[in-house]
Amino acid sequence: MASQTDALRDDLPIVKISVGAGGDRRDIAVRVRSGEGRPIVWLGGFRSDMRATKALALDAWAASHGRPLVRFDYTGHGISGGRFADAVTSTWVEDALAVLERFADDRPVLVGSSMGGWVTCLAVRERLAHGCPAPAGIVLIAPALDFTHDLMWEAFPAEVRAEIEQNGVWYRKTDYAPEPDPITLALIEDGRRNRLLTGPLDLRCPVHILQGMNDPDVPYAHALKTVAQLPAAGTLLTLIKDGDHRLSRPQDIGLILRTVAAIAD
Repeated sequence: MASQTDALRDDLPIVKISVGAGGDRRDIAVRVRSGEGRPIVWLGGFRSDMRATKALALDAWAASHGRPLVRFDYTGHGISGGRFADAVTSTWVEDALAVLERFADDRPVLVGSSMGGWVTCLAVRERLAHGCPAPAGIVLIAPALDFTHDLMWEAFPAEVRAEIEQNGVWYRKTDYAPEPDPITLALIEDGRRNRLLTGPLDLRCPVHILQGMNDPDVPYAHALKTVAQLPAAGTLLTLIKDGDHRLSRPQDIGLILRTVAAIAD
């Protein structure tokens, strides 16, 4: 039986752009759908890719409404170059910044899922610091800001922390991939340097967060922590009481699409 993802078409050509320099240079795979209006950019989660269910559903919506949409795979994800274990959050932010500069430089609508929510906020902060205009709006789905510290390191038992510190990596079993996640010391240390929830976070645009209350990976208390750092004006939080982390059920997809449509218009 075909999966929900397989049922959605993904026939756009792949564009490759080079990011980084020297030994860090890698090719990032991008798919760009043309259309009218401000571009919408999908930023996926940890070990996800641009063919995930929500990404394809958003692309199908963009196609049916004539809206431009950009999707890409981070370094070490999907069909982009580089090794996942060699990358850290700053690597993926660099990827996002390169994609935004090339394909969506004029006040896009950003849709960040899980880790993609953190990457979105870090990329926006960096662009604002360099004088770029604020996005037209941001939709965050189960946003995992600061997750390598708050949701990983702080929750790890002493023996896991010791293994990471001594061996430089610990392999964590996951329900989202057939092989375990390599959680490296570099990933943890880079995450500490990129924490956003230690003070106010003003992204200078409307932000709408969608969060499942039955999410075992990013508890909804973490979404409340994120909301607390955002400005009161323009910040919305929608809690889905029976929603999990994926938020990929038909009713969840429908809510995501309505939210993106509202903030994009």
